Amino acid sequence: MHYPHKVSRRKRVRRIGFRARMRTSKGRKMINRKRRVGRRVQVV
Repeated sequence: MHYPHKVSRRKRVRRIGFRARMRTSKGRKMINRKRRVGRRVQVV
């Protein structure tokens, strides 16, 4: 069986995790936008 490309958890978290989002201004805006909608912010 062919398995899809598997990214390591550490790499994934460093790229799109909560801390990675908080590092940039656009990421912070995105998190605040989701919070405003009332969505629980997904921490990878």
